[in-house]
Amino acid sequence: MRRFSVSLFLILWLPLFGFAQKDVNQDVFLKDIDTYIEQVRTDWKIPGLGVAIVKDDHVIFSKGYGVKDLSKPEDKIDEHTLFQIGSVSKSFTAAVLAQLVDEGLLHWEDTVKNILPDFEMYDPWVSRNMQVKDLTSHRTGLGGQVGTYIPNLGYDRDDVYRMLALLKPAYTFRGDYQYNNITFIPAARIIEKITDKSWEDNIRERIFDKLGMTESTLNGEGFAAADNAALPYEFISRNGEMVVNPLYGEEQALWWLTVIGPAGSICCTPTDLIKWAQFHLNMGKVDGKQVISEKSMKYLHTGVTITSQNEDRTTLYGHCWFVEQTKKGRLYFHTGTTWGMTTLCCYMPELNLGMTVQVNSEAPSDPRYAIMRRLIDLYLGEPDKDYNADYLAQWYKGAQAKAEKEAKSVAEQKITEAPASRALVGKYGKDALFGDAWVTLEKGKLYIKVGKQGWKHQLKHITGNKYNFRSDGAGFDITFTMDAAGKKAASFEIDFGEGEDFGPWTRVSK
Repeated sequence: MRRFSVSLFLILWLPLFGFAQKDVNQDVFLKDIDTYIEQVRTDWKIPGLGVAIVKDDHVIFSKGYGVKDLSKPEDKIDEHTLFQIGSVSKSFTAAVLAQLVDEGLLHWEDTVKNILPDFEMYDPWVSRNMQVKDLTSHRTGLGGQVGTYIPNLGYDRDDVYRMLALLKPAYTFRGDYQYNNITFIPAARIIEKITDKSWEDNIRERIFDKLGMTESTLNGEGFAAADNAALPYEFISRNGEMVVNPLYGEEQALWWLTVIGPAGSICCTPTDLIKWAQFHLNMGKVDGKQVISEKSMKYLHTGVTITSQNEDRTTLYGHCWFVEQTKKGRLYFHTGTTWGMTTLCCYMPELNLGMTVQVNSEAPSDPRYAIMRRLIDLYLGEPDKDYNADYLAQWYKGAQAKAEKEAKSVAEQKITEAPASRALVGKYGKDALFGDAWVTLEKGKLYIKVGKQGWKHQLKHITGNKYNFRSDGAGFDITFTMDAAGKKAASFEIDFGEGEDFGPWTRVSK
């Protein structure tokens, strides 16, 4: 009943909003994009998604597809269903920084250390010269995604902030673009230092309240408390096929969501997120009032580093927006991914058009891009092209290659015997930042307690001295080193997933 009423509303009111462009019939357009979205959802086995469109400063489309939970087919997604928006959150953090610039409280060229005296990177020179604008443009020297999984072990924002000094750079400062999440933790600290308010309060007061985003919330606790929220689903390739599984409890990684905060913890409904696209189309203006100056909005939207380029397309990264230039025009967009949810927010000034796509599955970006590109082509009157079919074919080709590689790896894998379980039991120390760890043996099973939250997780043997455990939705490999006699573990190291080298935890007692 809800879907019928939304569609009826759109059909009745679209003519008033001047939807047609280049002789595109508005009713045909509506039917086309609506059918296309459902086809994309079905083809990618997406449980549910929400799509909203803004055109000529009017929200002309806001609709839910599928279900929040596959086990409850009656529980449909609607335009007021809450989704995590992942890295689209970065543009909110950058917008608050822009407001502080407008207020004369901050300059993009200010050095971070001037504001945060305790700020430290691995290289002291970088520590002294890092500027605010570097934090939001992914040019800090940190490798792509380095540090992303540190929070999953139970460490908080303060811990991750202090760990920045331990992360060796992957490239020369400002010499490359490599996407990273944890640089937004010092960005949030700058906001908090200047305003004497939390990052969360700044987002609520400066963005949510100003834009009327009344259905939005923040962090793991905000998402967990929502009544109308989609259930997250993992998306994996298994034997060349798509597999989706619901995520419950710890597997939703809600602790991680809170810690990663300024880089990815905002949660919005389609009704609210489209207001964010509209805000950027309007260059910082809401209901005739300039919330962020046009000068600052242009700064946020200006490309800083080329991220990809070919004969048809050049894509740059600005301050938390990708800027894509093709013969069709200039497109601004950002994607977001959390545990079991993905998002796309985009807008095209030449068409005065914006769109948001929110998905309760970790399906790749292709289905979201297919919907976005179909929408743009319809407005431009471009020849019909089925992006979804092309993306699907590419995915299945890659999935088959992955399956063959995995099968070969399994066939060649040699499992060596594990050490005696009691040889691993004991207390292991590292330092005040990482804290102690304990390995215990309970009813024949090994457990590890590590990190500052006191979480305990079962160790599962892989091969030899190598084990694996899961914490807050992430898997970590752990390798023990035996003492000279080979009778007792002397230390262990945890693989944080992105090449971080924090050194070992060393045994301090039985």
